[in-house]
Amino acid sequence: MTRSDLVEELAARFGQLTHRDAEFAVKAILDAMNDAMVRGHRIEIRGFGSFSINHRPPRIGRNPRSGASVAVPEKRVPHFKPGKALREAVDQRTAEL
Repeated sequence: MTRSDLVEELAARFGQLTHRDAEFAVKAILDAMNDAMVRGHRIEIRGFGSFSINHRPPRIGRNPRSGASVAVPEKRVPHFKPGKALREAVDQRTAEL
């Protein structure tokens, strides 16, 4: 599902919302989540999952073409952990297929 698919679904599910209002709502939610993650906060949506920041320490990697050692700097990366309800729903749905 893409962002535009999400807007279409929201507009279709709630008739009082125009396409433009649904687009604004999706943008507002995603922007708020993005800002929270950038500030280092954890986001938890009950029944869906949680978003957090993982820290990857610096390491020495290898260039696959030349085999030379390359220093890979430390970085912070987003991480998603699905909630129990989502895990069970996906598992049940895939068992039916």
